[in-house]
Amino acid sequence: MRLRLSTLLMALGAGTGSAAIAQTCAPTAITPYVNVNGTWTQTASATLKTGTSAILGPQPTRGGAWSWSGCGTSGASREQTITPAGACTATATYTNSCGAKTQQNFSIKVGTWASVKFGGGGYVTGLIFHPTTANLLYARTDIGGAYRWNPSASSWVPITDGLGFGGSESSFHGIESIAVDPNNDQLVYMAAGMYNSDKADARLYISSNRGDSWTYVNLPFSTGGNNGGRAIGERLMVDPNKPSTLFYGSRTAGLWKSTDSGRTWAQVTSLSTLKMTQDQINGVGGAAMGVELVVYDTGSKGTGGATQTLYTAVAPDYAGLAGLSANLYKSTNGGASWTAVSTPVSGYHIPHMVRAADGVFYVVFTKDAGPGAGGPARLYKFDGSTWTLLKSEDPNGGTNFGLGGVSVQGSGATTRIALGVTNSWGNWSGQQIVQLSDNAGLTWREIEATMPGESASGWVDDVEIDPSNRDHILHVHGGGVLETKNASSATPTWSGTINGIEETAPQAIVTPPAGAPYVLVNSSGDVGTWVHTDITKTPTLNPGLGWSNGISADMAWSDSQYIAGAGVVNSSGAGTGYWSGDGGKTWATFASLPAGAANNTSSEGSVAVTARNRVVWAPANSVPSYTTNNGASWVATNLPSLPGVGWNRGYRLVTDRKNPNKVYAYDSGGAWWASAGKVYVSNDGGHSFTLSQGSVSAGLSPNGWWVTSFAVNPNVEGDLWLADGNAVYHSVDSGASWSKLGNFASIWGTNSWPDVQGASVVALGKAKAGATYWAAVYVVGVINGVWGVYRSDDGGATWTRHNDDAHQFGGIGVMAADQNVYGRIYVSGTGRGLLYSN
Repeated sequence: MRLRLSTLLMALGAGTGSAAIAQTCAPTAITPYVNVNGTWTQTASATLKTGTSAILGPQPTRGGAWSWSGCGTSGASREQTITPAGACTATATYTNSCGAKTQQNFSIKVGTWASVKFGGGGYVTGLIFHPTTANLLYARTDIGGAYRWNPSASSWVPITDGLGFGGSESSFHGIESIAVDPNNDQLVYMAAGMYNSDKADARLYISSNRGDSWTYVNLPFSTGGNNGGRAIGERLMVDPNKPSTLFYGSRTAGLWKSTDSGRTWAQVTSLSTLKMTQDQINGVGGAAMGVELVVYDTGSKGTGGATQTLYTAVAPDYAGLAGLSANLYKSTNGGASWTAVSTPVSGYHIPHMVRAADGVFYVVFTKDAGPGAGGPARLYKFDGSTWTLLKSEDPNGGTNFGLGGVSVQGSGATTRIALGVTNSWGNWSGQQIVQLSDNAGLTWREIEATMPGESASGWVDDVEIDPSNRDHILHVHGGGVLETKNASSATPTWSGTINGIEETAPQAIVTPPAGAPYVLVNSSGDVGTWVHTDITKTPTLNPGLGWSNGISADMAWSDSQYIAGAGVVNSSGAGTGYWSGDGGKTWATFASLPAGAANNTSSEGSVAVTARNRVVWAPANSVPSYTTNNGASWVATNLPSLPGVGWNRGYRLVTDRKNPNKVYAYDSGGAWWASAGKVYVSNDGGHSFTLSQGSVSAGLSPNGWWVTSFAVNPNVEGDLWLADGNAVYHSVDSGASWSKLGNFASIWGTNSWPDVQGASVVALGKAKAGATYWAAVYVVGVINGVWGVYRSDDGGATWTRHNDDAHQFGGIGVMAADQNVYGRIYVSGTGRGLLYSN
C-alpha cells in the first residue's frame, strides 16, 4: 500500500522534481499611471475637461498581455488613449507570463465644476470644531448642505455635493446637526432633513473620511434644518468615552440613543415617550423645538465605558405636551433615568450649553428660539448645584437684544467666554455683537461692533473659540461666517471667512448672446438680481434694491446692453421691475407696473425682452402684459387667466432670438393634478397669442412651475424645447407641432407624483465644433433610471451624461447654457448658489 501511494504522488507531480509546476502562479501587481495634458501621474483617477483626451498607461511595461474594457478602450495595447463623453470606469486586465490575472480600475470624471463667485449669501447655522485636531472645522447650513474648512487653501470645501444628495434628495441639504468623534478625527456624523413633521423622513449621514464620502441610515424621526431654531444645538453628540454611543435630541419625538455608531436608534423612554402628531406640530407653529441639545459631563475621552453623567435641554413646547416639569434634565447612569434640574428661569429655550475644562457649564437661556431671537435672555454659570448670573439682555427702548451662541476656553477664574448677541442689528457705538470675558464672566467687553474690518450682526446664534487658538473666534450670521484672529487685541480685526461657501438661491438664470460684455444675469432670493461680468469674482452690478428677491430677467438679443428684470423688495413686500440700458452699470425702476406685478411676487414669474424698451412681463398667477415704452404704460395680452390650483403658477415666456416678433408662452398647468400643459404663440412681439393646437395634441403633462422648463434655440427661428416634468418635447415649426423624445422618463413610486422628475430643466448653448445640430442641448432629468444633467450634440438623437455622481448639488433647480463656451452650463444646486461646468 505504501508503494502504491508513493507511486501515485510521483505521478501527480508531488515529487521534488516537479515542485515548481505544482506551485500557484503569483499575480503581478499593477501600478496605474494616467497622462493628462502631457504629464504622467501615478494615479488611478483623473478629471478631464469635456472633449479632451487622456492616456492610460499602467505598468509593468513588458512580460505579459493586456486587455481592456470601458471608457472607449479596446485591443491589447498597454497604453490606451481615451476621449470619454462622460464619467466612466476603464478596467485594465494584465495576464503575466505564468497566466495569473490582475485587474486595475481607472475612474475617469469628465468636466470640471466650480462655483460662480458670489460669497456666502445664506445662513450658516452652526460651526463644529474637532476638539483636538487643529483646523478641523465643519459648517452646517440651513439649505445649502455642509462644508469642511481647508486651511491650506483658506477655503471651505463642500462635502454634500455627491452621492446621497441627488435629484430627489434636495431636502437633505438642510443640515440640523453635526457631531465629530473626539477619538477619531476621520469620523463625522450629520443629521439632515429640512423640515420637521410627524414622519420619519430624516437621514443620518456617516463618513469615515471627514465628509469626502458618505453612507446613510434613515432616522426614525424628522429633522428641521431649515425650521425656526435651526442654530440650536448641537442636538447630536458622540460619547467621548464610548464613541459607539450617540444621543440625539429630536424636535418632535424626544430623546434618542444609538449604541452602534448611529446605525440603529431607540427612543429614550425614561425621559419621555411622546411622539408629536402633525396636529401638535401645527399647534406650535409648524416648527417644534423638542429636545434641543445633549451635553456630556466629562473631561476625558477614550474607548472604555460610557459616560454616565449627561444633560439634555427640553424646549417649552415639547415639555408642555410631554408633561415634563423642567427645561433641563440630568442623568447619572448613562441615560437610563433622568432627574429634573431646577433652573433660575423656566419656560425658556436653552440654545447652547457648553462645559469648561474645570467642569463648570455655561448655559444660555432665551425666551425665543431664533434665529436672531430677541430678549429677554440670560447667561448663567452652573457648577452642578449653583447657578450664577453672568449676563442679562432685556428689551430696552428701541433695542431688543437676545443671546445666541456661547463658547468657552480654559478654566477657573480666567475662563475665556465668547458670547453671541442676537437680534442686534447694525454697527454703532454701544452696540453688542460679540461679547468677550476673560474672567469667567465677571466683566465683559465688546470685540466686534465698531472694530476694524467687517461686521455682521443680527443672527449671531453660534460663536466658537478655536480650541487650538484662543485668539481665533468665529461666528455665524445670515450671510456666512465672520472671524477675528486677534481677539485679545483692544481692537480686534474682523473679516468674512466665506471663500468656498456659496449659499445663494437662484430663481432664474439667463445668458446673453456671444460677445456680450457680461456672462450671465442671476435672479436670486434675498440678494436680488446681479449681472456677472467675471464668474471668478464677486459681482458688483445690480439694481441696488438691497434685501430683495430677483424673480426673472432677460435681455434684448440684438442689443444685449438692454436688460429688464422683475423682483420684490422684501422689507415692504412690494413687487418691482427694473431695467438697464448699459449692461447693468446703471439701473432705473419702471415708471409703472403691469397688472398683478405689485402683489403677485412669488417666484413663478417671467420676463421676456423683444427689443430695447419692449418687454413682456408675466407676474405669478397673472395675465401677462407688454410695454413698448420701457414701462411707461402696460397693456394686457389676450392670454387666458390662470385658475387657482392651490399652488402658485405662471406663464413661462421666451422670445425667439432669430425673430423677436415671435414670443412663446408655456402654461405648465400649475400642479400634477391640474389640466394639461399648453403653449401659446405670438407673432406680434408678445401683444396677442394663439393657442398651439399641436401642444394640446402632444398631451403635455400637468406639473408645477418648478419642475418644468421652456427654452428656444438661439440660432434657429422657431426651434423650441420643453420639459414638462416627465419628458422632453421638441418643435421645429414655432410650436405648431411637437415631438416627444423617448429618452427621458420619471421614476415613480407609490405616490401620484414622481419620486424623481424625468425632465425638469432644459437649456441650449454653444454647439460642439462639427456637430450636426446648431446648439448643445442640456436637460436635467432621468435616462435609464439615472438622474443627472444630460447633453445632446445632435438635436436629441443621442444623449451623454454631463455631470457625474460627485456633482449632484442636492438637485438642480434652474440652468442656463453659455453661448461662448461649448460644454459650459450654469446650474443652481439646492442652496449651493450657482455652479458652472467646463
